[in-house]
Amino acid sequence: MDLSKIAVSINKAINTQEVAVKEKHARTCILGTHHEKGAHTFWAAVNRLPLSSNAVLCWKFCHVFHKLLRDGHPNVIKDSMRNKADLTDMSRMWGHLSEGYGKLCSIYLKLLITKMEFHIKNPRFPGNLQMSNRQLDEAGENDVNNFFQLTVEMFDYLECELNLFLGVFSSLDMSRSVSVTAAGQCRLAPLIQVILDSSHLYDYTVKLLFKLHSCLPADTLQGHRDRFQEQFKKLKSLFYRSSNLQYFKRLIQIPQLPENPPNFLRASALSEHISPVVVIPAESSSPESEHVVETDDLVDTDVPVLPAPVETKFDDLFGTSAAIDPFNFNSQNGMRKDDKDRLIEQLTKENKALKEELVSFRLESGRLCQALRGRINELEAELAEQSHLRLQAAGESEFLRAELDDLRRVREDTEKEQRSLTEIEKKAQANEQRYTKLKEKYTELVQSHADLLRKNAEVTRQMTVARAAQDEVEEVRKEMQEKVKIAQEAADRQERDQLQQLQELQRELVSSRADLDSLKTIMASSQQSGEVLITQLATLESTNAELVQFLSKVESELVVRGEELERVQSSLASERESGVKTAEALQNQLNEKESREQALESQLVAARWSSLQGAVEEAERIIQDSLVQIDDPAHISCTSSADYLASRCKASLDCMDRLHSAREAFVADSTGVSELVRVVTQCGHLVGDTIVQGSATSHMVPVEQADALSESVKACGAEALALLGQMKEQDSLATADSCKLKAALEAILSTAEKLRPRGLELQQGELGDLVEQEMAATSAAVESAATRIEEMLNKSRAVDTGIKMEVNERILASCTELMQAIKQLILSSKDLQRDIVESGRGAASMKEFYAKNSRWTEGLISASKAVGWGATVMVDAADLVVQGKGKFEELMVCSHEIAASTAQLVAASKVKADKDSANLHRLQQASRGVTQATAAVVASTKSGKSQIEETDTMDFSSMTLTQIKRQEMDAQVLVLELETRLQKERERLGELRKKHYELAGVAEGWGEEEEGTG
Repeated sequence: MDLSKIAVSINKAINTQEVAVKEKHARTCILGTHHEKGAHTFWAAVNRLPLSSNAVLCWKFCHVFHKLLRDGHPNVIKDSMRNKADLTDMSRMWGHLSEGYGKLCSIYLKLLITKMEFHIKNPRFPGNLQMSNRQLDEAGENDVNNFFQLTVEMFDYLECELNLFLGVFSSLDMSRSVSVTAAGQCRLAPLIQVILDSSHLYDYTVKLLFKLHSCLPADTLQGHRDRFQEQFKKLKSLFYRSSNLQYFKRLIQIPQLPENPPNFLRASALSEHISPVVVIPAESSSPESEHVVETDDLVDTDVPVLPAPVETKFDDLFGTSAAIDPFNFNSQNGMRKDDKDRLIEQLTKENKALKEELVSFRLESGRLCQALRGRINELEAELAEQSHLRLQAAGESEFLRAELDDLRRVREDTEKEQRSLTEIEKKAQANEQRYTKLKEKYTELVQSHADLLRKNAEVTRQMTVARAAQDEVEEVRKEMQEKVKIAQEAADRQERDQLQQLQELQRELVSSRADLDSLKTIMASSQQSGEVLITQLATLESTNAELVQFLSKVESELVVRGEELERVQSSLASERESGVKTAEALQNQLNEKESREQALESQLVAARWSSLQGAVEEAERIIQDSLVQIDDPAHISCTSSADYLASRCKASLDCMDRLHSAREAFVADSTGVSELVRVVTQCGHLVGDTIVQGSATSHMVPVEQADALSESVKACGAEALALLGQMKEQDSLATADSCKLKAALEAILSTAEKLRPRGLELQQGELGDLVEQEMAATSAAVESAATRIEEMLNKSRAVDTGIKMEVNERILASCTELMQAIKQLILSSKDLQRDIVESGRGAASMKEFYAKNSRWTEGLISASKAVGWGATVMVDAADLVVQGKGKFEELMVCSHEIAASTAQLVAASKVKADKDSANLHRLQQASRGVTQATAAVVASTKSGKSQIEETDTMDFSSMTLTQIKRQEMDAQVLVLELETRLQKERERLGELRKKHYELAGVAEGWGEEEEGTG
């Protein structure tokens, strides 16, 4: 295929027209990737397009690219990963637009990036995601961790698909038939690829979740189930909405998901799961031909041909002659006019009836045609679905048959390999034995050969000695022959030269002959010895020849044995090599598995450490937030007790011990990270609460103790942050020291213990009697106060007149109403306490109950004292106000104090009461009556004060400049004095409240540890 043609098709498929991508251009692009085995041409053409400046162009690029990832060559994904960064930047750029194609392009690009990353991480999955169950199991390598991670990646993948689905539907106006417009089809066309991907992802997710539930506990997979439920609802809704669009009805058959999601907690539910099948009819037209609805699908309104019986009906009624000449003008010349009119009317009626029947017949035939066409379409769809199912079943059958054949072949190959391996092992053992025997024989031959070589060397040495002796004899003989020749020559010369010395020569000759005889004797003996040596040499040479021949035989046999040994060694080496290769393959698989296990172990260790770091960071944030809170000015109004602070310190110290144990356990075994994470988080909360409560407690103690407690709290926070900082680092986790933090907490606990007040140490009988005495004293004080107010009211009526009498009467009347409300409150409190004692004491006496619940009892005593004292003080203040000697402000303060005391009494009474108790409801009603009466006292007091006080007119008209300046200076001096006095009184009020806190603690026994507190 020509690359230029591919580039042209790419440019035609990706253009700026808002219409769907033509199928033929997309098909050409797909075929081009298979032709060049990659996507180089595609990206070369796309990189020249202005995708970042035209949203429609980018949308159509995403559609074509999605088709290539699904149906293109497998190398398309690898070639496209080089452009991942550009696609990410383009997605981020289009994401700034909130509507139109820009937002859709951003979502689509994220989907394509996710798809590429998924296929790179899981190369076993093809681009179209079509896999069998066996291939799906192989993709997870039968490892539950791989299946767990694969399910998470499929959830992310399907989430991107659903986001694009929702984005496209939200951008369309579903109130109009957008699916038959070019712009609507341009947005809907890519959803076909999304539907194909989503159906497979849903199917695989269901199967993987069933597999995970068979291996892991249900609680571990709760997050998976929740995420699947959410995606199931979205996918079902989107499939249903898509199946109702006219655009998809002729292009694709969208499956419908079941009414309810699968129940993964029931393993048998897997057999009920039906994989969704998306059917694309073979006769479906391409999207570009679906711009408008075809007229062939509409109802045929053409007039049908009149049937033969209707045409001949007129002839049946009037005959053929009537059909030719219906009015028979040729034979009715004498007929009357009325008969003609009657005949015309009759024929007109018949014609009208025939027309009506024709119209009804046409309508009926049109309805029948429309119904038949609808039935034909339904049957065609069913036929296509059945054909697809048949093809799918045939394909699965073929695949299973092929898989069965493969398994059989694999089993046969395995059996053959097993048999061959057994034979090879037997041969190897036989060869090993033969090799051992040959090695022993070879050792013997080498030893015999060495012996023969040593013997040969000895014989050669002896031959050398014999030859040396023979050479010496030859030399002696030659030497004697030369001497004889010299002697003969000398004798001849002497015989010729000295005849006169014949006598001497004869004597010399005799002597010479004697010498010669001796020499001959020596020579004969030498020859005899030489012959013996020659005989020995011949014998040695024959022996040597035999040895040489035997040696040659041995060497030839050694050569044969060596060749056979080489063949055995070569076969054994080949067998060893195959065995080594098999062992190497098994070792490689083992190494790969070990590497995967190590990688998973490292990931698990990293996950554990990250979870621990997250817990430590969370604890740091909690403690830092606590330190910030104690420096917040708004925290000054917060208060707490020393008892509660001590309990928080003890809880923190216990948590520190558990933290030390959990840290040592984690250092010894890193798998126990969950306990350390829980303890770190709990420790952070407890230490942070201790810091906040310590700062709140410092607001209620003297200044010196408050400063010391604040410093201890801040030091505790600093030590806690230092300890957590050491635990964040893996190197310093084992050496992290918590002793300093424990010391800081113990210092806070010691300070809290010092601040805890000491009780009155009453006996059991004294507590019960004291409760009754205080309640009786309070009732008596209230009765006395009511009597005194009545007396003051009568006295004021007798003495005062005018506005003063009116003011006094109103104030004393409101005080009387307050006393009556307090009296009713005390009676309700007594009834409620009686119910509490009766319901809670069991077989014990009332005094024992009060003693057992001493803290609650002391609260009742304190509240009763405060109410009685407040009533007495209020009566005194009212008496002074009526006499004109007191201040209205004192009366208002007393009213507020009584309201606070009654609230304390109500709280102490109902702390152990049943919430459905009738006496509790009456007590609450009485408390509200006291509150209203207190408000009435304060209101009447303020009203009376405004009526009695006289205001100056502030007339400065007659003053001079000097007088006004003088009074202005006096007013400024008075203002400064009043401000200074106000500041001092506020400080004095703070000290009084702190002292009241200490004395109340001592009086009520807050420092004692009692059982049975409510």
